[in-house]
Amino acid sequence: MQIQIVKQMNAVLLFIIVIPLIEIYLMIEIGGVIGALNTIFIIFFTAITGIYFAKLEGLNTIRSALNQIKKDEIPVNEIISGATLALAALLLIIPGFLTDIIGFLLIIPFTRKKLIKIISPKFDTKETKKKIIEGESEEINPNNDNSISN
Repeated sequence: MQIQIVKQMNAVLLFIIVIPLIEIYLMIEIGGVIGALNTIFIIFFTAITGIYFAKLEGLNTIRSALNQIKKDEIPVNEIISGATLALAALLLIIPGFLTDIIGFLLIIPFTRKKLIKIISPKFDTKETKKKIIEGESEEINPNNDNSISN
């Protein structure tokens, strides 16, 4: 158990250190090619555009979830999709090119579904439908006592 926690902590620390280093490197390289002001403009533009599209897709996800609820179905995909869109919006707010690319990939419905399927195959609704066991039930009337008494 402790080894697993240490591995998760190492992954988080690696994520916290490596992602900003990659972002800084990309900003320096791209800024050297297109200029500092253009780089800053692109970062703000992608953040604003990404948040706008995340909002639109979020509203579509809510509509889809409400339709699923009306059909008496559990909106599992919509819940996961909504969480993914929240992550995408967060990634788009964080300044940088790598996080923007990942954020935009999470906003696009096709790539979002593919990434969710790759990351967690147990959320696939086709798999959950296979696990349903159908059967019949019979109500027993407690007033009609057919048991053997001594």
